[in-house]
Amino acid sequence: MKSLKVVFLGTPEFAKTSLEAIHQSHHQVVGVVTVADKASGRGQKINQSPVKIYASENNLPVFQPEKLRNPEFLEELRKLDADVFVVVAFRMMPRVLFEMPKMGTFNLHASLLPDYRGAAPINYAVINGEEITGATTFFINEKIDEGNILLQEELPILQDENAGSLHDRLMEMGSKLVVKTLNGLAENTIEEKPQPQVEHPKNAYKIFKEDTKINWDAPSKTVHQFILGMSPYPAAFTTLKIEDEEKGLKIFNGRFELVDHGQYSSTLEISKHEFKIYTEDGIYYPLELQLEGKKRMMIKDFLNGFRNFEDISLKDD
Repeated sequence: MKSLKVVFLGTPEFAKTSLEAIHQSHHQVVGVVTVADKASGRGQKINQSPVKIYASENNLPVFQPEKLRNPEFLEELRKLDADVFVVVAFRMMPRVLFEMPKMGTFNLHASLLPDYRGAAPINYAVINGEEITGATTFFINEKIDEGNILLQEELPILQDENAGSLHDRLMEMGSKLVVKTLNGLAENTIEEKPQPQVEHPKNAYKIFKEDTKINWDAPSKTVHQFILGMSPYPAAFTTLKIEDEEKGLKIFNGRFELVDHGQYSSTLEISKHEFKIYTEDGIYYPLELQLEGKKRMMIKDFLNGFRNFEDISLKDD
């Protein structure tokens, strides 16, 4: 089978797995492009992306341009004479970059396009209670996630699965799909197809802090899926009022029951043995949570941390 010369562009763990799969295949990784190293944390420690770490450990040429239009960077890439660029969890690319290789540039996206275009497809698939998701490889153009589809593969979402678990399963499946796509391009066996025209495709916009707040006025199932879809990152939150102090409370997991309770939504009942929050049509029981300033813990340990429960309530909006 023909071997392709590949330039890989990506940053996080999700991308590293695809880079590793390409590197272990018969295709040749001639260059890796990733984000510049950044200093972060109290000690301003220099952090390298998972893609950079893997590339360095395997002696792959690494490029970390601040600007993708930098003429020197572009010239260096041209010299690599790659057949194809592969993009996984990177950033917006200028035309001068994605049109450079002979075969074009393709992207791995963690959804069944055209649904869930955008930055957070895994989170929103869980939040919306989808039963099936998947991964798509497609040629990049100037519109976000709208290029012609190369290959697509479905993956069932498990009951009560959170975004973290689904992320890991899609990461593994997607890495295999990337190599399968490279093989198909090498053998000219893939017929690219325009994305289906859907009047209202489901969106996966970038998630900001204000988007992670739990709406206790919603139905129990909606609350449950929202919490799973935000878990473990960025994490759904609510606000507890403990005496006169307000503290954020992240909830990572829980269960719910449907019951006709006659209580106002967001009413909190808490004791040494129980923590329950009333929703529109039932009760939600947090099982794994993290109070602001504390570590993540199970509900039993969380409740053991309080002596008095009388002055604890959910903050009203």
